[in-house]
Amino acid sequence: MTAFSTVYTLHLLAALVWVGGMFFAWMVLRPAVIAALEGPSRLKVWVQVFPRFFAWVWAAVVLLPITGIGMIHLNFTGFETAPRYVQIMMGLYVVMVALFLRIQSLQLPELRRAVEAEQWAEGAAALGNIRRLVGINLMIGLAVVILAAARPGL
Repeated sequence: MTAFSTVYTLHLLAALVWVGGMFFAWMVLRPAVIAALEGPSRLKVWVQVFPRFFAWVWAAVVLLPITGIGMIHLNFTGFETAPRYVQIMMGLYVVMVALFLRIQSLQLPELRRAVEAEQWAEGAAALGNIRRLVGINLMIGLAVVILAAARPGL
């Protein structure tokens, strides 16, 4: 296995965990939780799910730029010679991290406080905000995957 293939594999796995996890949560887990549980129980499930998933997202947040920069240095002479699509992917990564940090730092604590206080309406509102931001991040993540797969201009 070459240095590039090792770095590339780690990069793909990190992206797969983050984007695939959001896809699973949005398209599979969310509808199942809605079908199976009442409001307060739904909120309690999400308070348990998010921290577990976010630990993996943090791993991706750390690995993606390390492996991305590694691939740039193995394939090109630097950022300025990387193809435009790679530069766009780097910009979209920054946006995705900003949205994730907003969820992790602001929305999740709000959801947790509401559930602990049994303020279900406030918890539902916080979960709605998280759902919206995860949906946006999922769309951006899928766009990055499409961009990476298409490799325009190569």
